[in-house]
Amino acid sequence: MLLRGVKNTQQITFGLRRDRLASEAVLKLAYTPSPALLPELSHLRVYLNEVLMDTLVIKGGEPGRLVEKSVRLDPRLITDFNQLRIEFVGHYKDICEDPAHSSLWLNLAKNSRVELTEQALALSNDLSHFPLPFFDRHDNQPLRLEMVLAKDSGPDELQAAGVLASYFGSLAGWRGAGFDVSYDSLPPVVRRQPPGRILVLSTNEHRPAFMHDNGRFPPVEGAEVRLMGHPDDPYTKLLLVQGENSEHLARAVRALALGGKLLRGERVVIDEVQPLAPRKPYDAPNWTPTDRPVRFAELVEYPGQLQASGLIPDPIELTVRLPPDLFVWRNEGIPLQTRYRYTTPSAKDDSRLNISINGEFIGSLSLAGGQAGQLEKLRLAMTSNETANAHDRLMVPSIKIGARNTIRYDFSFATTFGSAQPEHCQTTLAVGSQAVIDENSSIDFSDYYHFKAMPDLTAFVHSGFPFSRMADLSETMVLIPQMPSSQLTGLMLDTLARISAQTGYPAMALQVTHDPDQASGHDVDLLVFGQLPAGLEQAAGAHLEPASNWLLQAANAAPVQASAPQRLSQDTFAAGARIAVSATGPLAALIGMESPYVSGRSLVALLGNNDQDYALLRQTLHDEDRMSNVFGSLALLRDSGVNSQLVGEQYFVGYLPWWLKLWYLLSPHPVWLALLSALSALLLAVLLWRSLRWLAHQRNLSNED
Repeated sequence: MLLRGVKNTQQITFGLRRDRLASEAVLKLAYTPSPALLPELSHLRVYLNEVLMDTLVIKGGEPGRLVEKSVRLDPRLITDFNQLRIEFVGHYKDICEDPAHSSLWLNLAKNSRVELTEQALALSNDLSHFPLPFFDRHDNQPLRLEMVLAKDSGPDELQAAGVLASYFGSLAGWRGAGFDVSYDSLPPVVRRQPPGRILVLSTNEHRPAFMHDNGRFPPVEGAEVRLMGHPDDPYTKLLLVQGENSEHLARAVRALALGGKLLRGERVVIDEVQPLAPRKPYDAPNWTPTDRPVRFAELVEYPGQLQASGLIPDPIELTVRLPPDLFVWRNEGIPLQTRYRYTTPSAKDDSRLNISINGEFIGSLSLAGGQAGQLEKLRLAMTSNETANAHDRLMVPSIKIGARNTIRYDFSFATTFGSAQPEHCQTTLAVGSQAVIDENSSIDFSDYYHFKAMPDLTAFVHSGFPFSRMADLSETMVLIPQMPSSQLTGLMLDTLARISAQTGYPAMALQVTHDPDQASGHDVDLLVFGQLPAGLEQAAGAHLEPASNWLLQAANAAPVQASAPQRLSQDTFAAGARIAVSATGPLAALIGMESPYVSGRSLVALLGNNDQDYALLRQTLHDEDRMSNVFGSLALLRDSGVNSQLVGEQYFVGYLPWWLKLWYLLSPHPVWLALLSALSALLLAVLLWRSLRWLAHQRNLSNED
């Protein structure tokens, strides 16, 4: 962070869980002052929640050098949401000083930090605070929960666990969520570590072994949710989600996934949960609607996001999340209607509003006096020869619209502030400029089709597509082996939580099965964990050889000592060519292909042999750098990194008009496209010629009459 003379304040926010109390707080500040600063006159002011904590004077010998200082913060002022403000007061001359001079700066280092000593609070067992203490929106750390299941849990129990994990994943959002799974026993309490948060799922038939005491954990009638303390630690909480049978367990989980707004007390019996209205394709809460124009008010994530102020205002940014199959190929542009208001600048010639998307410049609008409130209609051009602004006739570069897009507005105000000269010293009162992008501005994606070439693992890892097409995963079936290990079950839960983090909605209609034959009878997309079922490796899109397919080895095969060959054919190789990979360590894979059961449906498999491989998959899911290297239809995962490639034939999902689809399919083949164009022109010429001959013949007949 760079503090300057005319932009001398930076604000940092941080939170504190509501089940914690700050007993001590220290700001460790590292910064480098400009070498031109005058010592003793220049200083920093540190505020916590608008209360002055300390003043750091820049002393002799510090300008131009890295300085590290500690500021004690009053822990009594720390709440669940806190604002830390650092203000720079710099001077380089005693008299006739220019506040906008380039020598007035101070750089805050990235390793500056706030260190908190926290005390856990013993909370009452009251479900009215749910999802606390299991999820706290003021905690910016990745969400880690522990889940306990019975060892003999069937697909119904795993399905309930998946729905509950997806609910917490939708809450965690950008933080990410991970689940440590235990069978039969509670995870041990680790002293001097943050209190655990444990979810326990059980039915009367399938109960974890630690619940053998029917006096303390009595069998339930119907569906029940209970909050209690850990037997060995009063700060650690257990959430018991129980059902008389699997149907009642699903009811209890659905009640929690709907938000638990009616829960009260330590124990709640769920009498009824009304079925939800069916979801529609592409209606995920986190996605921008593509069936109508969208007002900016619907895209705002926090108050004041559409406002900017100061001599050098911060940019105004909006995030637009889209389904990855939105078809914008060769489109003339995306309608963007921008309304804005601003303080009339003192200099009318140089103040401008610059607009960009995904870091690419779109256009620049003049902020002339008397035009505040002007309505501008722009088009985010998809081609490089479209003018974005009819007033300025600018040439707009080509834009790549993706699943996550950022629209950025930069207001630049011209001012005479800071124009004092040594021979003509003057005092100027800075006027704080204000700018607002009106919330009634809009962007419209309603004229675009949904169509995509598959398989595409990039769309899966970053958007959960194609499963996230239905936000409740109603067209998704999970295929997992019987008696999965805790690591494999954790992999399934982590994956479902990641998908729901993208959609913002829990997987209320998820289906889980152990039986591949059951998957063959449903029109669904398949999400496979562990190993591909026998025979599926010979499917048209798999390109796997059973004789050497390491993914089909027994789960208890020697994980490290045994060689693990995998051969995959690739269309870009010469006929008969193969890729052979052998590994003596963890090796896992992500595979995407068309479902062998239903044309146009997709299958994505997260494959491995043992817990080491599953742990590697889970590590990759939580590592954005690794995930950025996943693409195509096959990604091989090793400790050294990710190797991705496109293997096998592509297929298509979605809808395009036949003429546009034909044009799209022929676009990579210019020769065929030229021949088709020539043939079309020839056919049109023949039809026109015959039409003209017929008209001439009719005219001759008329003349003869």
